[in-house]
Amino acid sequence: MPQFRQRPLLLYLLLLLIPSLACNAFANETPTPTPDQTEALDADLLDAAVATVEARFAASAASVANDPGLTSLERVLDQKLVAVYEKVNPSVIQIVGALGGGSGFVFDEAGHIVTNNHVVAEAGEFEVIFVTGDRLRGEIIGTDVDSDLAVIKVEALPAGIPPVELGDSSEVHVGQLVVAIGNPFGEEGSMSMGILSGLGRSLVSARLGYSLPQVLQTDAPINPGNSGGPLLDLEGRVIGVNTAIRTTTGVSSGVGFAVPVNAVHRIVPSLIDNGVHVYPYMGIEVPREPLTLGLVEELGLPQSTGAYVTGVRPDSPADLAGLIGRQGPGGDLIIAVDDEPVIEFNDLLSYLVFETEVGQTISLTVLRDGESLVLPLTLGERP
Repeated sequence: MPQFRQRPLLLYLLLLLIPSLACNAFANETPTPTPDQTEALDADLLDAAVATVEARFAASAASVANDPGLTSLERVLDQKLVAVYEKVNPSVIQIVGALGGGSGFVFDEAGHIVTNNHVVAEAGEFEVIFVTGDRLRGEIIGTDVDSDLAVIKVEALPAGIPPVELGDSSEVHVGQLVVAIGNPFGEEGSMSMGILSGLGRSLVSARLGYSLPQVLQTDAPINPGNSGGPLLDLEGRVIGVNTAIRTTTGVSSGVGFAVPVNAVHRIVPSLIDNGVHVYPYMGIEVPREPLTLGLVEELGLPQSTGAYVTGVRPDSPADLAGLIGRQGPGGDLIIAVDDEPVIEFNDLLSYLVFETEVGQTISLTVLRDGESLVLPLTLGERP
């Protein structure tokens, strides 16, 4: 099948087309072909598939060529990527002398820089390197272990170094193209591309019992040294802060994670003003995993969705509001907060982290012993 071997770039599309062509070929029941007949038939199917793909590519190329404002899709993407790099790379910095080194980006003209908490938390002294070649000493202004965010500051930015543009992580979608800029393995100013491969992940805090919701997942290569650098959309807006990889080898395995930029919007100003960020707190204990059907049956719960309260900490806001944890079979099942549905605990956690403040009173809809109750709860400070 020489035609097939000569067109490796068509492999993926051929794999998509061949099943449908084969189904059409065998739509009418026929006797089982001999091996020689099968080989000939397969070759015919491949030739037909190649011809179909080439025709479709030719039609697409003709359409592109007829567009006076578009010479090729590849050139447009190239231009986009180059523009993103030229716009953002000057704002991306390298951190050396800290725990393993890492990346960061300029947040404002006052010299505040956003990075990961795990990059600088244990650093006594470190240097910040700019694309201009300037090396300045960085001072830790504030850290937050639960979001893995930190703010450092230099005395004054070098000339021509602008702050980044922050986007909105609630507007991103799985499948959209993203790029990461940072310093993997100390290779400064490196850029990689991929897609957003998942939303709504959780980042487990170094503090036992807490996590950050709405974390972004990407297949853009993220390696040691990328930590703290920006994850960007194709307009050059920061949509996340690269923070971790899931790997068994210590390097990128195709699954990277980024703190959503909406956490930057919410947490970084607190770190600049106060050095810390205070999270709202309810004082409940919940299962880390989603409710399984077996657990639902064991506990006699009316449904498998919701945040199941397994425990309530004494004198906490939840305790004062009258929430009940697991007492043998039963316990409160939170199904809504301020009329927003709670499908799983992360929905409740996301609402608390991104939509509420300490001292705010929220309304919880819970199922208890077959009845629906609405309980007001005044949020405290996370200890």
